Amino acid sequence: MKHIPLKALGLVVLAMVLIVIGDAAGKEMTRQGFAPLFVAWSRFAVAALLFLPFAGLTAGELRGFLDWRIWLRALLVTAAISCILTALRTEPMANVFGGFFVGPIVAFVLSALLLKEPVTLGRGVLLLVSFAGVLLVVKPGADMRIGMGFAVLAGCFHGSFLVATRWLAGEFRPRFLLLSQLSIGGIALFPFALGNMPTSYTSDGISLILISALGSAAGNFLLVVVNRSTPANVVAPLIYSQLLAAAIVGYLAFGDLPDRYALWGLAIIICSGLSSLWLAGRVKPAAQT
Repeated sequence: MKHIPLKALGLVVLAMVLIVIGDAAGKEMTRQGFAPLFVAWSRFAVAALLFLPFAGLTAGELRGFLDWRIWLRALLVTAAISCILTALRTEPMANVFGGFFVGPIVAFVLSALLLKEPVTLGRGVLLLVSFAGVLLVVKPGADMRIGMGFAVLAGCFHGSFLVATRWLAGEFRPRFLLLSQLSIGGIALFPFALGNMPTSYTSDGISLILISALGSAAGNFLLVVVNRSTPANVVAPLIYSQLLAAAIVGYLAFGDLPDRYALWGLAIIICSGLSSLWLAGRVKPAAQT
């Protein structure tokens, strides 16, 4: 793993923990009666307002909001967060993130096809093994719950978002990319949130909105920073640290414990992710350019 900068590894792990904390706050909001689409909108809108003074936005960068690629990237993460919050409303956190982990597989395939980043047979096989773990968690078929369907859909959107971030990271500043996804997400979700606005807010509700918004925004900002210098198919395996964070936070906050099949699936996903990370570290730096 010597060719993967330790700083990049640490930033991605920290990003995953922050995103999970934000999602845990979102799950608690839905448990208290907030609609998932309102939770998603509040996450984008509040984070955009809080981040705007620090974004360093220039007049020249305003043209970036007319770039269809910026809108595509923002809508991908908007759809991912909306789906995962819908899934968290009814499913344990660890299970949701297990289904969500089709994302690295999607990122691996799209980064190879669209960005022409290098792939290896070993990492491809490990991602197939990871997919088997996802199937154990999701349990597709007649017994599959709709919440897990939303978790898988969230993973597909998020994997595409990771590749879009890598695609644009060298062309736009990290702070601009974060502000664009937050503001566009808030605009896109506003019509859906309008009919689900609470009539009043408690101090606990306001605190949860802030934690949900800031955790997600900070985590995604760190991902943008890392993607400026690290290939998407190297970042993707590091995302597996999110599973451990989700399992720990889910248990501590909600007492969520996956069943034995889901536990086996989560173990397979984590092991294949660590193995994929090890293989990524054996790739020579020249091969990653």
